Amino acid sequence: MHRVVVLALENVYPFELGIPVRIFGTATGADGEPLYEVITCSLDGRPVRTSADFTIAVEHGIEALATADTLVLPPFVCGVDENDEPDWLPEPLAGALAGLRPGARIVSICTASYVLAAAGLLDGRPATTHWNEADQFRKRFPRVDLDPDVLFVDDGDILTAAGVVAGIDLCMHLLRRDHGSEVANRVARRCVVPPWREGGQAQFIERPVPEPSSAATSATREWALEHLHRPLSLAELADHARMSVRTFTRRFRDEVGMTPGQWLTRQRVEHARRLLETTDLTVDRIADRAGFGTGASLRQHLVATIGVPPMTYRQTFRTHDRAPADQVPARG
Repeated sequence: MHRVVVLALENVYPFELGIPVRIFGTATGADGEPLYEVITCSLDGRPVRTSADFTIAVEHGIEALATADTLVLPPFVCGVDENDEPDWLPEPLAGALAGLRPGARIVSICTASYVLAAAGLLDGRPATTHWNEADQFRKRFPRVDLDPDVLFVDDGDILTAAGVVAGIDLCMHLLRRDHGSEVANRVARRCVVPPWREGGQAQFIERPVPEPSSAATSATREWALEHLHRPLSLAELADHARMSVRTFTRRFRDEVGMTPGQWLTRQRVEHARRLLETTDLTVDRIADRAGFGTGASLRQHLVATIGVPPMTYRQTFRTHDRAPADQVPARG
């Protein structure tokens, strides 16, 4: 079983600390078997103060890092060393990071990217962190190829997330990468989180939260998901929501953060990806069911979104349990 080790450093943020066990600990296979073992450790195996008004007890010390297939570093309130400098790499963490097993993945959430940068693990590599820390991060670690405008960065064995919810997005991305969309969708439903947000999506810095009265497009979005196989015009969506096109477009952007057309394209791509992973349908049939019309249109959108054509994606992410072509509904 794939072991996920979560390291709780002093003054850890409790919400982010709980993300890995909520996502990976919920993942099960077709027969209900757990797919991950999630354990939490501290530097010395003793209770750890959180950034809140409570302390957590852990059952493992830093020796657990050597057993990790995936190591997750949640953010924490950084202390200072004897020179009053931020102590992003407390002892004996540097040695433990160097002792990770070959092929182990390292995941940082939010400002825990400072730990990886301080250890030299991000030198010359792409990474992200919380947008509010970008300027300070660049000054301190100029050798890191920092992109503060994305939700997360997947650089193979090292992955970095921008902030709180982006940590959920990154764990969902890893779950999908490991086991495909069927498992990821089950976990998303149980945890009531989006099954997929593209890593390159903007962090939506300082985007105002809509007023409750503006959040009125959810029923239409659900309806649109049931009709992805056919063309959906902006006027039809607005009519379903019983709004003018102008009002619907404004409220949709306030609630979702993108235009209705952009959102529809994302959902069509997501549905096509799921069909590529889980069925033997041809590219043309998948394009039709996802509402792209032609295989050429699907190829264009898939390459633009994730950088690979449909068949390459299928070969990479195909799951073992595939539904026969005649048993797949228009929208799963």
